[in-house]
Amino acid sequence: MSRTMYATMVLGMGLLAGGAHAEGMNGVPPAKQALVQRVLDKMGLESVGLQMLQAPVADLLRQSRVVVQSRVPADKQDATLKDITAEATKFVEQESPALRTSTHAIVQASVAPLLAQKFSEDELKQLAGILESPVLAKFESVVPEMKKTVGENVAKANAAQIQPKMTDLQNRVGLKLRAAAGQ
Repeated sequence: MSRTMYATMVLGMGLLAGGAHAEGMNGVPPAKQALVQRVLDKMGLESVGLQMLQAPVADLLRQSRVVVQSRVPADKQDATLKDITAEATKFVEQESPALRTSTHAIVQASVAPLLAQKFSEDELKQLAGILESPVLAKFESVVPEMKKTVGENVAKANAAQIQPKMTDLQNRVGLKLRAAAGQ
């Protein structure tokens, strides 16, 4: 998929999710929307998508290190690991911006309305201020549901774009490993 097509698709997903955000927050007073945003800004949900991208790449690097140490001649190990790490880093750097955009849109579309629905304006004020209160316990009980929602939606929204590229990365790393091992 070309970069332009991919960027257009990501922008389209963002616009669609933005529409869902506007729909989900209809009828919510602006002051409450601002409080919801303050709470979201402090939650760190924006990093869920990036963590989902980095985890399999880190696993791939760990597996590659094992293969390199066991199958690649000692004089080629450092260069091979450096090359594989560069490929993985490039992959994460290329995919991160679109994933951040998508994750942000999903948070706004799915979690913001959830917060607005489940918490009053006063409760949101308390959460935004990180005060100790019974509201904090209520908030913490909703966090797993929100993270699960974001994770499921990030996976759905990005699997078609990320999985083929992840497979391609795995194939390129496999070729490098075989070449370095002389196979």
